[in-house]
Amino acid sequence: MEDGWAQVISAARQEWIFPFTGLQPAQFRRLVRLVAERGGDAAADGRPGRQWALDLPDRVLLVAAYWRTNVTMRQIGSLFGVSHSAAHRVIDTLGPLLAPVRRRPVYQIAIVDGTLIPTRDHRLAARSKSYRYSTNLQVAIDASTRLVIAVGDPQPGNRNDTIVCRTSGMGQKLDGRPVMADGGYRGNPEVIMACRKPSDGSDLPDWKEALNVDHRTVRAGVEHALARMKCFKILRDYRRAAHTLADAASGIANLHNIILAG
Repeated sequence: MEDGWAQVISAARQEWIFPFTGLQPAQFRRLVRLVAERGGDAAADGRPGRQWALDLPDRVLLVAAYWRTNVTMRQIGSLFGVSHSAAHRVIDTLGPLLAPVRRRPVYQIAIVDGTLIPTRDHRLAARSKSYRYSTNLQVAIDASTRLVIAVGDPQPGNRNDTIVCRTSGMGQKLDGRPVMADGGYRGNPEVIMACRKPSDGSDLPDWKEALNVDHRTVRAGVEHALARMKCFKILRDYRRAAHTLADAASGIANLHNIILAG
C-alpha cells in the first residue's frame, strides 16, 4: 500500500462488496471479468514502470464505492490504503471501462427523461430552477425490461429537456426506436407524449384520459430508474471535472442494470 497506509476495504472480503456497490458477490466478479476483458487488468497507473498498488478487484471496488458514497478523494484513498492521487488515477482509468450500457433491439419502446445533477464545475453547469449550479442528464430505459439503454452527454442545467435531448446525442442513440416522454419534450414530434387538454379548456374525452393514465403508468419506469441511479450519491453532488460526468453516469447506469437484471 502507498505511504504505508493500512487498507481497510478489500474485495477479498465479500461482506464489503454489497454495502459499497449494491452488487452481489457473483455479480461483482462478473463485472471484474468484464473490466479485465476491456483492458483494465493490463492498464498501468500512468507512470512508467510503476504498477498499481491495488489488484483489479480492489480497483473496481474503489470506483464503485466512490460513486456509491461520494466521499472525498482523500477519504476513499485512505479506505483502500492508497494516496488520494492514486485514487484519482484509478477512477480516471477504470471509470470509462465500466461505462458501456447494454444495447437493446431497436423495435422495443424507450422511455426518456432528464434529471438535474448538482455539478460544481461551472464550465458546464449553469444555474437552474432546483439547484444553484447543475447539469441536465438525459437517461433512456427500455419500457419492458426497465434497463438503461442510453445516457446522453450532460448539458447545462438551465436548458429544457426538449433542447437537451437534441444536443446531448440522445436522439442519435435512440434513432429508429419509438420513444415515450412527458410533456417537457413538447416540440419533438417523434416523441410519444400524453394527450393535451384542448385550448378552450374543455375536458378530454374518456378514451384520451384512459390513454393518459396508461402513459403515466408506463413512463413512471424511467423516474424509478433515475431514483435507483441516484442511490449512487455522486449523482447528488458531482465534485469532479464536468467532462468526467458522462463516464460516471454511464458506469452507474451499467451497475444499475447489473443490479436490476440479477
